[in-house]
Parts: sequence; structure tokens; C-alpha cells
Amino acid sequence: MSFSDIYARAVAMVGGTMILMRRWGSEPQVPAWGGAPDIPEAVPQRIPTLKMPTARGWRDGRRPEAAPGLEVNAFATDLAHPRWICVLPNGDVTVAESLGLQRRKIETPFQYAITATMRRAKAIGESANRITLLRDADGDGVAEIRHAFLENLYHPFGMAMLDGTFYVGNTDGLVAFPYADGATRIGAEGRTLARFEPGGHWTRSLLADADGRRLYVGVGSLTNIADEGMEVEEGRAAIHEYEIATGRSRIFASGLRNPVGMAWEPATGVLWTVVNERDGLGDEVPPDYLTAVEEGGFYGWPYCYWGRIVDDRVRPQDEALVARALEPDYALGGHTASLGLCWLPAGTLPGFPEGMAIGQHGSWNRSTLSGYAVVFVPFENGRPSGPPRDILTGFLSPDEKEAYGRPVGVTLGPDKSLLVADDVGNVIWRVTGAT
Repeated sequence: MSFSDIYARAVAMVGGTMILMRRWGSEPQVPAWGGAPDIPEAVPQRIPTLKMPTARGWRDGRRPEAAPGLEVNAFATDLAHPRWICVLPNGDVTVAESLGLQRRKIETPFQYAITATMRRAKAIGESANRITLLRDADGDGVAEIRHAFLENLYHPFGMAMLDGTFYVGNTDGLVAFPYADGATRIGAEGRTLARFEPGGHWTRSLLADADGRRLYVGVGSLTNIADEGMEVEEGRAAIHEYEIATGRSRIFASGLRNPVGMAWEPATGVLWTVVNERDGLGDEVPPDYLTAVEEGGFYGWPYCYWGRIVDDRVRPQDEALVARALEPDYALGGHTASLGLCWLPAGTLPGFPEGMAIGQHGSWNRSTLSGYAVVFVPFENGRPSGPPRDILTGFLSPDEKEAYGRPVGVTLGPDKSLLVADDVGNVIWRVTGAT
């Protein structure tokens, strides 16, 4: 039986609604954004809402829409699912080209349906397992030099360069490679420094601290709400801290269902992250979020969300952990899949103060799509200070049936532009002030 046949059967088994898209609640709600979001009451979904656009890519000269005063150009094209970006000290740009692991077991009609949907959306498939190096030697904002920097990796994602060592977050571990300044290829074998269980949320983002002594690694949960028990979630839904000199590793903060992008707020030196929250409770329940990360902090997953709102689906509960759960700082809307995060100094983009740029990969568990944009959250005195603003939009067709692209990683380019990895468009976009 083909996936399309299985998919059609799965839809028929739940009443033939549009891609399992039935609303299990009231009319669409106001997006839950900001420091004090209005989070609706949870409405558990017997069959989770499933709606994703078909991946089409950019055709006929189409490109994302930049906010007024900004312009966007393709820094690099024809990549293979580019997810994350790292800028080396010499200005070269490395890009992780990777897809996640497919579901270990497909046992229910909904699992068949979501697997088929993910294929159509190009969220699963054959992974390049490569890091590509891009170089804009003539400074015109387009990378004209391209090399296969590292190959035959295992679903690579995060990258960092420190003191002649190039670090890669493979889905199963943190790996270190020797690097010589200006090199366009690494042929040496890597050293595995720390191991992580693959599966589920597969990305392993990396961020070095200011003095280059520690690396922080984002490790997401295996399941939605510890559906297979907490034992298989050990070491997951957490940010790990790895000390380079000693090789010691520990969990820095936990209860973070899927912490992906990480960034430092420079005035305070505080670590911030964006987190993808749980599914199956409604369009805006709970919101994904941006938060400062406290050492030793617990942020609720799987027992509760947005502070201490208990998720009654999780059994058994842990009252002691719920009692010390920290409330996030800033809601980013329900199911926006906020993945990318970087600090933007004031003036990086004309008219934008200092703050955080966020790549929102886009929803699947809601009746009206959200995310599919690069947004900006202004900061003042080390804290979010106002409503979000768009940087790039236009990744979706007006009828929400097609995705031209899906933004993921964001980072400052070597020329202080904003670079955006678009894994469906297979493009690295470059955002600057309009000329």
C-alpha cells in the first residue's frame, strides 16, 4: 500500500475532514504573543489537528517579502535542505544541510498520515548529511565560492568554531574536528566529545560562551509529552553545558521541550533560547516562547506549561517539579516552530533597535497556519520591550496550500547583514537595508 493510500485511509477513519484539520474548540483565537499572553483554555484533541502546506520552493523570480526599509537577496541557492548557519572568524559561512530522522515505528493511522504529510512538506526524506562552506570573495553579497566542508556526518545541525577546532552537533553527539584558518575542507576524523540519543526532536544546536570555555547544546524531547515514559527522556528537553578544558558535561536547564536557537544578550551576559512547546491542546495552547535561561532552572515540560498550568494528559504528575517551574519571558504564538535565534545590535537593520531575530519555521498543529516568517523582538535593558515586528514574510501562498520556503537558522553575516537559512527554498537569504 502506498503512502497516499494509507494517508487517505487515515483521513477517512477520522471522518474525512481536511487533512485531519477539524477544529476541536471555538473560533480561531487571538495569537498568544508577548510577556503576558492571553492563553486560551486547553482543549485536548482526540486526533491532533494536522495541516501543512506542500513544499514548492521559489519559482518565477519570487522571493520573501522584506519589511519596509529592508531588502533581501539570495546569498546562496541550490543547497540541500539548509538548516543552520555559522560564520567563521575569516568571514566564511558554513551551512548544515540536513534532514531529521524518520519515525522509528509507524503504528497508527495518524502516524501514517503525519509521515505522509511531512514527506509532502519536505520535512523528512534523504538527508545530505553535509556541511557546505560558502565564500563571498568579492564582497557583493553573493557567495560565488562553494566547497563541501564536511561530509558523511550524522544529521548535523549546530556548529561552532573555537581556537582551531570546529565543533558539530550531530544528532547523536558533539564532535570536534581540527581546522586551519582559511581551509575549505576538513578531511580529518572527528572526536566524539559527548553522546546524545537520536530520534524525536533531532536537532543539536551549539553556542559557545563569551570566553570560549564552554559550549551549550540544545537537546529536544523524544516525544510530545513523555508519551513513552520519562526513562526514555533522560537527558532530553534540556540545554547541556560542556566544559571544553575538562570534558565535563551537565544539564544547565531542563523542562524545555525543544530548545533550539540560543543567543547571548550582551549587556547582561544572560543566555536566551527559543522553545517549541507541546502539541494537541489547541491553536494557541500553549505558545512557543523566547526566554532567559536560568542555571538549574526547570521550565515545566512535560508536566505543565507557561509557568504552572498543568497538562492533565501527563500521568503521573510531579507536584514538586510543577511547584518550581519557571514562567517564560515572551510568548511567540502557538505552534510557530520558532527555531532560529540571534542577537541583532541596534542599527544592524535600518530602523530596528537592538533585540532578537527569530526564524519561525511554521506550524502544523493548528487550523490556521502561523509562523513561516522571520520576526524581531525589541529589547531594552536586557529584556523584551515591545511587540514583535516582521523582518521577512511571504513564505506561504495566500491560500496556505503551498510553502515557497521555511525559515530556520538566523545569524549575523560577515558584512553585518542578517543571513537566513530556508530549508524548503534551499536558499540562504541575506537581509540588509534598502538601497
